[in-house]
Amino acid sequence: MQRHHIFALIVLVIAAVIGISAIIVWQSRSGERVAGAVNVTKGVEIGGPFTMTDHRGREVTEAMLQGRHALIYFGYTFCPDVCPTELQDMAVALDLAGEAGEKVLPVFVTIDPARDGQQEMAAYVEAFHPRMVGLRGTDEQTAAMARAYRVFYAPVNRDDEYYLMDHSNFIFLMGPDGDNIAIFNGQASPETIAAGIRQAVDG
Repeated sequence: MQRHHIFALIVLVIAAVIGISAIIVWQSRSGERVAGAVNVTKGVEIGGPFTMTDHRGREVTEAMLQGRHALIYFGYTFCPDVCPTELQDMAVALDLAGEAGEKVLPVFVTIDPARDGQQEMAAYVEAFHPRMVGLRGTDEQTAAMARAYRVFYAPVNRDDEYYLMDHSNFIFLMGPDGDNIAIFNGQASPETIAAGIRQAVDG
């Protein structure tokens, strides 16, 4: 099965699991339809409690997100193309959003803790944004946080030393109360993400 077919299947599965009856194109404050982002219907829970370790070796929980907006992406440091592209888009969007972007915490969660140690995570996130926080956990902690955010991931040819990971490709914009505000897919431009940030932070 080709990768784009696998990705399409993953999207369908995620939509079914979280109970999205219809994908609604996110709208900016002016009402203009913006491609690349979807709203989740009220009552659908995305996010929740977690216990992980940040890229400085400190244990953190969902409390680190309380009282602030956050952009959260799940990926892995060995990812050859998609993950670095999405993290770069996040970083650019934060800059484009100006003062609103300064109030948003960028977070990268590894789905490959076996290879993504603390040193690898530190070097990786610092290469994208000085405020980005990298989170890693045990296999169980990683799986629990991924479930909370409805994120799919699975290794491809795990016996290969340089195995890849199939995974969901979404950026989650979370509010200071822990509620999900928007989900940006892989087609969302930095400008789209920045517009979402400004609307969420400035109201």
